[in-house]
Amino acid sequence: MLTDPTLPRVKAAFVVLVRNSELYSLRSSMRYLESRFNHKYNYPWIFLNEEPFTEEFQNLTRMMTKADVQYGLVPEEHWSYPDWIDQEKAAECRKNMASRNIVYGGSESYRHMCRYQSGFFMLHPLLDNLDYYWRVEPGVKFSCDIEYDPFRLMQERDLKYGFTIALKEYRATIPTLWETTITYARSHPEYVYPRTRPDSLLKLISNDNGWSYNLCHFWSNFEIASVKFMRSEGYQSYFKYLDEAGGFFYERWGDAPVHSIAVALMLKKSDVHWFYDIGYKHDNFEHCPTEQEWFVNSKCYCNPGTSFDFNPGSCTNLFLDVVGKSASDFIITRPDEKDL
Repeated sequence: MLTDPTLPRVKAAFVVLVRNSELYSLRSSMRYLESRFNHKYNYPWIFLNEEPFTEEFQNLTRMMTKADVQYGLVPEEHWSYPDWIDQEKAAECRKNMASRNIVYGGSESYRHMCRYQSGFFMLHPLLDNLDYYWRVEPGVKFSCDIEYDPFRLMQERDLKYGFTIALKEYRATIPTLWETTITYARSHPEYVYPRTRPDSLLKLISNDNGWSYNLCHFWSNFEIASVKFMRSEGYQSYFKYLDEAGGFFYERWGDAPVHSIAVALMLKKSDVHWFYDIGYKHDNFEHCPTEQEWFVNSKCYCNPGTSFDFNPGSCTNLFLDVVGKSASDFIITRPDEKDL
Protein backbone atom coordinates (compact mmCIF):
# COMPACT_ATOMS: atom_id res chain seq x y z
CA MET A 1 0.00 0.00 0.00
CA LEU A 2 2.80 2.40 -0.88
CA THR A 3 0.42 4.80 -2.63
CA ASP A 4 -2.29 5.10 0.03
CA PRO A 5 -2.02 8.51 1.76
CA THR A 6 -4.76 7.60 4.24
CA LEU A 7 -2.47 5.17 6.06
CA PRO A 8 -0.74 6.42 9.22
CA ARG A 9 2.42 8.32 8.36
CA VAL A 10 5.79 6.73 8.84
CA LYS A 11 7.90 8.40 11.55
CA ALA A 12 9.76 10.59 9.10
CA ALA A 13 10.40 14.19 8.09
CA PHE A 14 12.15 16.45 5.61
CA VAL A 15 15.33 17.83 7.16
CA VAL A 16 16.93 21.00 5.80
CA LEU A 17 20.11 22.78 6.86
CA VAL A 18 19.43 26.32 5.71
CA ARG A 19 20.31 29.96 6.37
CA ASN A 20 17.92 32.87 6.66
CA SER A 21 19.42 34.29 3.45
CA GLU A 22 18.30 31.18 1.56
CA LEU A 23 14.63 31.74 2.34
CA TYR A 24 13.37 32.17 -1.20
CA SER A 25 15.37 29.35 -2.75
CA LEU A 26 14.08 27.16 0.07
CA ARG A 27 10.49 28.21 -0.61
CA SER A 28 11.05 27.12 -4.20
CA SER A 29 12.23 23.68 -3.07
CA MET A 30 9.26 23.37 -0.74
CA ARG A 31 6.87 24.32 -3.51
CA TYR A 32 8.24 21.60 -5.77
CA LEU A 33 8.13 18.92 -3.10
CA GLU A 34 4.74 19.87 -1.73
CA SER A 35 3.23 19.90 -5.22
CA ARG A 36 4.89 16.71 -6.39
CA PHE A 37 4.37 14.68 -3.23
CA ASN A 38 3.73 16.09 0.21
CA HIS A 39 0.37 17.78 -0.31
CA LYS A 40 -1.08 14.26 -0.07
CA TYR A 41 0.98 13.01 2.88
CA ASN A 42 1.80 16.06 5.01
CA TYR A 43 5.14 14.89 6.36
CA PRO A 44 6.67 17.48 8.70
CA TRP A 45 9.55 19.80 7.88
CA ILE A 46 12.54 20.36 10.16
CA PHE A 47 14.78 23.36 9.53
CA LEU A 48 18.22 23.69 11.13
CA ASN A 49 20.45 26.76 11.21
CA GLU A 50 23.65 27.80 13.02
CA GLU A 51 21.92 31.14 13.72
CA PRO A 52 18.37 31.77 15.03
CA PHE A 53 15.71 31.84 12.33
CA THR A 54 14.10 35.19 11.71
CA GLU A 55 10.39 35.73 12.16
CA GLU A 56 10.11 36.39 8.43
CA PHE A 57 11.77 33.07 7.64
CA GLN A 58 9.42 31.18 9.92
CA ASN A 59 6.30 32.92 8.68
CA LEU A 60 7.08 32.51 4.99
CA THR A 61 8.10 28.86 5.25
CA ARG A 62 5.01 27.92 7.26
CA MET A 63 2.94 29.37 4.43
CA MET A 64 4.36 26.79 2.02
CA THR A 65 2.92 23.68 3.68
CA LYS A 66 -0.01 22.38 5.69
CA ALA A 67 2.34 20.06 7.54
CA ASP A 68 3.97 20.67 10.90
CA VAL A 69 7.14 22.76 10.80
CA GLN A 70 9.91 22.88 13.40
CA TYR A 71 12.94 25.15 13.68
CA GLY A 72 16.13 24.07 15.38
CA LEU A 73 19.42 25.72 16.30
CA VAL A 74 22.70 23.97 15.59
CA PRO A 75 24.69 23.58 18.83
CA GLU A 76 27.77 25.82 18.86
CA GLU A 77 30.11 22.86 19.43
CA HIS A 78 28.84 21.33 16.18
CA TRP A 79 29.68 24.43 14.15
CA SER A 80 33.08 25.44 15.54
CA TYR A 81 36.63 24.17 15.68
CA PRO A 82 37.26 21.21 18.00
CA ASP A 83 40.20 21.54 20.39
CA TRP A 84 42.50 19.30 18.36
CA ILE A 85 42.41 21.43 15.20
CA ASP A 86 45.32 23.80 14.53
CA GLN A 87 43.43 26.77 13.14
CA GLU A 88 46.53 28.40 11.67
CA LYS A 89 47.29 25.20 9.78
CA ALA A 90 43.66 25.01 8.67
CA ALA A 91 43.82 28.58 7.35
CA GLU A 92 46.99 27.77 5.40
CA CYS A 93 45.31 24.70 3.92
CA ARG A 94 42.34 26.79 2.78
CA LYS A 95 44.69 29.35 1.24
CA ASN A 96 46.59 26.64 -0.60
CA MET A 97 43.46 25.00 -1.95
CA ALA A 98 42.03 28.35 -3.03
CA SER A 99 45.23 29.09 -4.94
CA ARG A 100 44.68 25.85 -6.86
CA ASN A 101 41.08 26.82 -7.69
CA ILE A 102 39.62 23.82 -5.86
CA VAL A 103 35.85 24.13 -5.50
CA TYR A 104 35.07 25.68 -2.08
CA GLY A 105 38.78 25.22 -1.33
CA GLY A 106 39.06 28.55 0.46
CA SER A 107 35.72 28.42 2.26
CA GLU A 108 35.72 28.08 6.04
CA SER A 109 31.93 27.92 6.37
CA TYR A 110 31.71 25.15 3.78
CA ARG A 111 33.99 23.00 5.91
CA HIS A 112 31.86 23.55 9.00
CA MET A 113 28.81 22.60 6.93
CA CYS A 114 30.41 19.40 5.61
CA ARG A 115 31.50 18.38 9.10
CA TYR A 116 28.03 19.05 10.48
CA GLN A 117 26.29 17.17 7.68
CA SER A 118 28.73 14.28 8.06
CA GLY A 119 28.16 13.50 11.69
CA PHE A 120 25.95 15.86 13.67
CA PHE A 121 22.66 16.80 12.02
CA MET A 122 21.24 13.32 12.56
CA LEU A 123 21.85 13.73 16.30
CA HIS A 124 19.71 16.86 16.63
CA PRO A 125 16.92 16.35 19.21
CA LEU A 126 14.28 17.28 16.61
CA LEU A 127 15.07 13.95 14.91
CA ASP A 128 14.70 11.91 18.11
CA ASN A 129 11.31 10.46 17.22
CA LEU A 130 12.06 9.77 13.56
CA ASP A 131 12.83 6.52 11.80
CA TYR A 132 13.76 8.21 8.50
CA TYR A 133 14.77 11.60 7.18
CA TRP A 134 14.65 13.05 3.67
CA ARG A 135 17.37 15.61 3.17
CA VAL A 136 16.33 18.64 1.11
CA GLU A 137 18.44 21.58 -0.05
CA PRO A 138 17.41 25.14 -0.99
CA GLY A 139 17.04 25.64 -4.72
CA VAL A 140 16.47 22.05 -5.82
CA LYS A 141 13.78 20.88 -8.23
CA PHE A 142 11.57 17.80 -8.26
CA SER A 143 10.40 17.25 -11.82
CA CYS A 144 8.17 14.15 -11.52
CA ASP A 145 5.01 13.40 -9.59
CA ILE A 146 5.88 11.02 -6.77
CA GLU A 147 2.93 8.65 -6.73
CA TYR A 148 3.92 6.56 -3.72
CA ASP A 149 5.36 7.17 -0.26
CA PRO A 150 9.18 6.82 -0.32
CA PHE A 151 9.26 6.68 3.47
CA ARG A 152 6.88 3.72 3.51
CA LEU A 153 9.00 2.04 0.85
CA MET A 154 12.03 2.45 3.12
CA GLN A 155 10.10 0.98 6.02
CA GLU A 156 8.46 -1.95 4.23
CA ARG A 157 11.68 -3.04 2.53
CA ASP A 158 13.85 -2.33 5.57
CA LEU A 159 16.03 -0.01 3.49
CA LYS A 160 18.77 2.05 5.11
CA TYR A 161 19.77 4.49 2.37
CA GLY A 162 18.27 5.93 -0.81
CA PHE A 163 19.72 8.21 -3.51
CA THR A 164 19.01 9.67 -6.96
CA ILE A 165 22.43 10.73 -8.31
CA ALA A 166 25.83 9.03 -7.94
CA LEU A 167 29.02 10.65 -9.20
CA LYS A 168 32.74 11.00 -8.58
CA GLU A 169 34.34 13.27 -6.02
CA TYR A 170 37.16 15.73 -6.74
CA ARG A 171 40.28 13.84 -5.72
CA ALA A 172 42.04 17.04 -4.62
CA THR A 173 39.47 17.57 -1.86
CA ILE A 174 40.03 14.20 -0.16
CA PRO A 175 43.68 13.14 -0.65
CA THR A 176 43.92 11.19 2.63
CA LEU A 177 40.28 10.20 3.21
CA TRP A 178 40.68 6.63 1.95
CA GLU A 179 43.95 6.09 3.80
CA THR A 180 42.23 7.25 7.00
CA THR A 181 39.24 5.03 6.26
CA ILE A 182 41.43 1.95 5.78
CA THR A 183 43.14 2.61 9.11
CA TYR A 184 39.72 2.89 10.74
CA ALA A 185 38.44 -0.32 9.11
CA ARG A 186 41.47 -2.30 10.27
CA SER A 187 41.03 -1.15 13.85
CA HIS A 188 37.21 -1.54 13.88
CA PRO A 189 36.44 -4.68 11.84
CA GLU A 190 33.31 -5.27 13.90
CA TYR A 191 31.57 -2.44 12.01
CA VAL A 192 32.64 -3.45 8.50
CA TYR A 193 30.46 -5.73 6.38
CA PRO A 194 32.69 -8.60 5.13
CA ARG A 195 33.93 -7.81 1.63
CA THR A 196 34.02 -11.52 0.80
CA ARG A 197 30.24 -11.82 0.98
CA PRO A 198 28.42 -11.69 -2.38
CA ASP A 199 26.14 -8.88 -1.19
CA SER A 200 29.00 -6.57 -0.19
CA LEU A 201 28.93 -3.05 -1.64
CA LEU A 202 32.70 -2.59 -1.57
CA LYS A 203 32.97 -2.75 -5.38
CA LEU A 204 30.87 0.40 -5.56
CA ILE A 205 33.69 2.45 -4.03
CA SER A 206 36.80 0.45 -4.94
CA ASN A 207 37.90 -1.15 -8.19
CA ASP A 208 40.73 -3.12 -6.58
CA ASN A 209 39.18 -4.84 -3.57
CA GLY A 210 39.75 -1.95 -1.20
CA TRP A 211 43.30 -0.88 -1.99
CA SER A 212 42.12 2.45 -3.36
CA TYR A 213 39.01 4.61 -3.59
CA ASN A 214 37.44 5.08 -7.03
CA LEU A 215 35.84 8.39 -5.92
CA CYS A 216 32.23 7.20 -6.44
CA HIS A 217 29.68 8.52 -3.99
CA PHE A 218 25.98 9.18 -3.61
CA TRP A 219 25.18 12.88 -3.92
CA SER A 220 23.92 13.51 -0.42
CA ASN A 221 22.01 16.73 -1.13
CA PHE A 222 19.28 14.21 -1.87
CA GLU A 223 19.17 11.26 0.44
CA ILE A 224 16.47 9.37 2.28
CA ALA A 225 18.04 7.45 5.10
CA SER A 226 17.54 5.56 8.32
CA VAL A 227 18.07 7.70 11.41
CA LYS A 228 18.96 4.53 13.30
CA PHE A 229 21.78 3.75 10.88
CA MET A 230 23.16 7.29 10.89
CA ARG A 231 23.07 7.30 14.70
CA SER A 232 24.48 3.78 14.99
CA GLU A 233 27.60 3.04 16.97
CA GLY A 234 29.37 2.00 13.79
CA TYR A 235 28.59 5.09 11.73
CA GLN A 236 29.23 7.49 14.58
CA SER A 237 32.53 5.83 15.46
CA TYR A 238 33.61 6.20 11.83
CA PHE A 239 32.69 9.88 11.83
CA LYS A 240 34.48 10.45 15.14
CA TYR A 241 37.61 8.80 13.75
CA LEU A 242 37.52 11.00 10.65
CA ASP A 243 36.80 14.09 12.72
CA GLU A 244 39.81 13.51 14.96
CA ALA A 245 42.00 12.98 11.88
CA GLY A 246 41.32 16.61 10.93
CA GLY A 247 40.51 16.17 7.26
CA PHE A 248 37.34 18.23 7.40
CA PHE A 249 39.54 21.28 8.02
CA TYR A 250 43.01 20.39 6.73
CA GLU A 251 41.59 19.08 3.48
CA ARG A 252 37.98 19.53 2.31
CA TRP A 253 36.24 16.27 3.07
CA GLY A 254 32.62 16.39 1.96
CA ASP A 255 29.70 14.73 3.67
CA ALA A 256 28.75 12.91 0.45
CA PRO A 257 31.85 10.68 0.26
CA VAL A 258 31.77 10.22 4.04
CA HIS A 259 28.15 9.01 3.98
CA SER A 260 28.75 6.90 0.89
CA ILE A 261 31.90 5.18 2.08
CA ALA A 262 30.16 4.32 5.34
CA VAL A 263 27.16 2.93 3.45
CA ALA A 264 29.38 0.83 1.18
CA LEU A 265 31.49 -0.49 4.05
CA MET A 266 28.76 -1.12 6.63
CA LEU A 267 25.64 -2.06 4.67
CA LYS A 268 24.70 -4.69 2.10
CA LYS A 269 23.24 -4.45 -1.38
CA SER A 270 19.61 -4.90 -0.32
CA ASP A 271 19.92 -1.97 2.12
CA VAL A 272 20.35 0.66 -0.61
CA HIS A 273 17.76 1.93 -3.09
CA TRP A 274 18.04 4.08 -6.21
CA PHE A 275 15.01 6.36 -6.38
CA TYR A 276 14.96 6.09 -10.15
CA ASP A 277 11.43 7.46 -10.52
CA ILE A 278 12.08 10.68 -8.57
CA GLY A 279 13.12 13.39 -11.03
CA TYR A 280 15.59 15.64 -9.24
CA LYS A 281 17.89 18.55 -10.06
CA HIS A 282 20.52 20.32 -7.98
CA ASP A 283 22.73 22.96 -9.61
CA ASN A 284 23.65 21.59 -13.05
CA PHE A 285 23.21 17.94 -12.12
CA GLU A 286 19.90 16.26 -12.87
CA HIS A 287 18.40 12.82 -12.72
CA CYS A 288 15.45 12.21 -15.05
CA PRO A 289 13.60 8.93 -15.74
CA THR A 290 13.24 7.83 -19.37
CA GLU A 291 9.72 6.34 -19.59
CA GLN A 292 7.96 8.20 -22.40
CA GLU A 293 4.52 7.51 -20.92
CA TRP A 294 5.42 9.64 -17.91
CA PHE A 295 6.03 12.63 -20.14
CA VAL A 296 2.95 12.10 -22.31
CA ASN A 297 0.85 11.89 -19.14
CA SER A 298 2.65 14.91 -17.62
CA LYS A 299 4.03 12.94 -14.71
CA CYS A 300 7.50 14.36 -15.51
CA TYR A 301 8.69 17.48 -17.29
CA CYS A 302 12.50 17.01 -17.24
CA ASN A 303 14.54 16.11 -20.34
CA PRO A 304 15.75 12.49 -20.16
CA GLY A 305 18.57 13.30 -22.56
CA THR A 306 20.19 15.65 -20.06
CA SER A 307 20.08 13.19 -17.17
CA PHE A 308 23.47 12.89 -15.46
CA ASP A 309 23.07 9.10 -15.53
CA PHE A 310 24.46 9.20 -19.08
CA ASN A 311 27.46 11.33 -18.13
CA PRO A 312 30.87 9.58 -18.02
CA GLY A 313 31.28 10.98 -14.50
CA SER A 314 28.19 9.16 -13.24
CA CYS A 315 28.56 6.16 -10.94
CA THR A 316 24.95 5.00 -11.30
CA ASN A 317 25.75 2.31 -13.88
CA LEU A 318 28.45 0.98 -11.58
CA PHE A 319 25.86 0.80 -8.79
CA LEU A 320 23.55 -1.18 -11.08
CA ASP A 321 26.38 -3.55 -11.99
CA VAL A 322 27.31 -4.06 -8.35
CA VAL A 323 23.76 -4.80 -7.18
CA GLY A 324 22.95 -6.83 -10.31
CA LYS A 325 19.86 -4.87 -11.32
CA SER A 326 18.60 -2.62 -14.09
CA ALA A 327 16.82 0.73 -13.92
CA SER A 328 13.43 -0.93 -14.43
CA ASP A 329 13.93 -2.90 -11.20
CA PHE A 330 13.72 0.39 -9.30
CA ILE A 331 10.43 1.61 -10.79
CA ILE A 332 7.88 1.60 -7.98
CA THR A 333 4.77 2.81 -9.83
CA ARG A 334 4.45 1.86 -13.48
CA PRO A 335 3.44 4.48 -16.08
CA ASP A 336 0.02 2.87 -16.59
CA GLU A 337 -0.83 2.66 -12.90
CA LYS A 338 -3.36 5.18 -11.73
CA ASP A 339 -2.83 7.42 -8.75
CA LEU A 340 -4.80 6.20 -5.74
